Amino acid sequence: MTRRTRPLPAAIALATALLATSCSSGSDTGDDPSADATGAQPPAATATPDPGASSGPGTPGTPDAPSTPGTPPSTVPSTPTTAPGTPATGTPGTPGGTAPGTTTPGATPPQPAGARWQPAPGLAWQWQLGDGVDQSVDVPVYDIDGFENDASVVAALHAKGRKVICYINAGSWEDFRPDSAAFAKALQGSGNGWKGEKWFDIRKIDQLKPLMAARFDMCRAKGFDAIEPDTIEAYNQKSGFPLTAEDQLRYNRMLASLAHERGMAIGLKNDLEQIPALVGEFDFAVNEECAEFNECDRLSPFIQAGKAVFHVEYKLGTEKFCARTKGLGFSSMQKKLELDAWRRPC
Repeated sequence: MTRRTRPLPAAIALATALLATSCSSGSDTGDDPSADATGAQPPAATATPDPGASSGPGTPGTPDAPSTPGTPPSTVPSTPTTAPGTPATGTPGTPGGTAPGTTTPGATPPQPAGARWQPAPGLAWQWQLGDGVDQSVDVPVYDIDGFENDASVVAALHAKGRKVICYINAGSWEDFRPDSAAFAKALQGSGNGWKGEKWFDIRKIDQLKPLMAARFDMCRAKGFDAIEPDTIEAYNQKSGFPLTAEDQLRYNRMLASLAHERGMAIGLKNDLEQIPALVGEFDFAVNEECAEFNECDRLSPFIQAGKAVFHVEYKLGTEKFCARTKGLGFSSMQKKLELDAWRRPC
């Protein structure tokens, strides 16, 4: 699952954040999962033939818009090209497995080198890491778990005109993943607050790089368009290792290179302090709770560079943050912490 990795006080706030999902966007839809694709977000506002392309309503909802301050962005800048990368190794659910040059059944075929997808500001999105993916949400971008979804799910979403982001944990060991035994004990540090998870010693890039490459190969083989690497700000956490900001920059840049080498886009997950140094090497941002912690302005470099900011709040209702994030050009919505299908977009 996802997590808000910030210095301790805020991390605790995250754990309680989703217990309250008060939100209103005209009407109170409560916990009804259907609230999302009906009144809160007209289909016409999000469905586009090319989810990465620019067009007026590429933002979450129309009148409500995608994120932040005041005025909703009226157009989506630039028209990104698609490029899930060349399928190589990997079978559904586990990194590696197929011979080089072969494709996983249902995966997207190879794309021209250098033609990776570039999500533009304002694109509406769905983020679902739990349960079976609800493919009925009418948005151009889906972010789903890379291990728990096989190539057929990605292909089905592509058939609906969606771009699909592969969620993987790049900064913490998870004991429930099929490749967990590949990570030596020496790579595992303190628990990160989530059951069965421990921070990686990101200084040991020589050991972690091939393991991350195998995960990225899995995403590529399944046809994903992009990567969302989670927990990539261990340097400001109690990781059990004496990590520095420079260690984190080096590790995050390694991840970006792995994705780009495979023709895939990659998002910077949180790690706000290092945005100025990393905005040029990441294709979009994924952020949790910048409105809750009054730090959304720090994500502006992505918007200024014509790159999407996919943003969620857990505790705040949409009436508390949409006007702000919409004006900033973010793609914003309220979600529950478990990241099931329920959503309330701006």
